[in-house]
Amino acid sequence: MGGVNMNNKKPNEQGQPANRKVPEFQIGDLAVYPAHGVGMIEAIESKVINGEEHDFYIMKVLENNMVIMIPTWNVESVGLREVIDVKEIPKIYEVLEAKKENPMDNQTWNRRYRDYMDKIKTGSLYDVAEVYRDLSILKYTKDLSFGERKLFDTAQVLLVKELSTARNTDEKTIMTEIKSFFIPEDLKDPEDPENADSPES
Repeated sequence: MGGVNMNNKKPNEQGQPANRKVPEFQIGDLAVYPAHGVGMIEAIESKVINGEEHDFYIMKVLENNMVIMIPTWNVESVGLREVIDVKEIPKIYEVLEAKKENPMDNQTWNRRYRDYMDKIKTGSLYDVAEVYRDLSILKYTKDLSFGERKLFDTAQVLLVKELSTARNTDEKTIMTEIKSFFIPEDLKDPEDPENADSPES
């Protein structure tokens, strides 16, 4: 197994509203695991842990085939969620368009790295989009360090994989769309349809 996420707290002990609907998944469903991205629920198995029987989702991450075992009663606290709804994609693109001149430029690299990692670990595609946006902007102002490049690549994989899954389209199309937000104006070809102001979802 690639990983087992055990947590003794039940979902309603995580500071979440008691009436909030907890996602339930069936075999064959797609789901998103924080920092790993989209995966498929391949099985639901019962296992005895410390003398107690628990049900687990067995999820295989699409990007690298890592297998993660997640307690079915603990999906909310670990952040397992459904793939973003296609209707939310324009909002993700709005995040990408909300450019900052010098994202986190006044922070040290260590602080910036921690902030970016924390955002990726939330599992929110909005947070992942912010990381990708900020590092994309930095790419045009300086060479990314090795650590920044790894974070950029991680954010890009998570973003492209989930958006292409939600849209049911190929990753190349999504990559072209999100990259178009960060081409400097002086490098854009006005005749190129890829340089439209806002990709349609």
